[in-house]
Amino acid sequence: MKKTIAIRVIVGVVVGIFMVSAWVHDGKPDWSTLKLFSTAVFACTVLFNVWDFWLWRLTWIQKIPGVGIPRSLRGTWKGTLTSFWVDPATGSSPSPKTVYLVVQQTASMVSIKLMTDESKSTSALANVSEVDGSVMLTYMYLNKPDLRVEHRSRIHHGSTVFDVSGNPARRLKGHYWTDRDSKGELDFVERDKKNLADDFAEAAELFRETA
Repeated sequence: MKKTIAIRVIVGVVVGIFMVSAWVHDGKPDWSTLKLFSTAVFACTVLFNVWDFWLWRLTWIQKIPGVGIPRSLRGTWKGTLTSFWVDPATGSSPSPKTVYLVVQQTASMVSIKLMTDESKSTSALANVSEVDGSVMLTYMYLNKPDLRVEHRSRIHHGSTVFDVSGNPARRLKGHYWTDRDSKGELDFVERDKKNLADDFAEAAELFRETA
């Protein structure tokens, strides 16, 4: 909805400029320009969507320097979560576990879903940015545990920061923090660019098929 409004405003401004220009030069506005408004909006919408959903992530476009294109991280990633939480009963931390990160991304937005065998986290805010030549993925999330583990793992909020390696991206490595005073490391090195898994089982099946 916001994209459509923005496109209409931009096209409206351009059409208005042409009308004013014709008025200044010919002494009267050229109302025929308005007939092009709907066509121009449609053409701009198509071109914007082609760029936003597909064209921007082509490998050769991703390698163009200095044009502000976000690094493409789209796909389902397989990696490892290492928790630094210490169980007060045993004095030890949980063993590292396999997790999956689903990155749904266009040129103008990114959303993240992290899935473990016990819970699913979804991003509230997410951003891919470049600072001093280093690419980072940052996001805030809400984690909802499965009903069977709610007695020991309550719903919580957290944030994650990843360093992105390679272009095309080959690795995501970072840290997470939660409002339960827990933290840990995340490391993703395997990626399925074509598929966006909906749950843990589907993601696991993707990587069994490509193994």
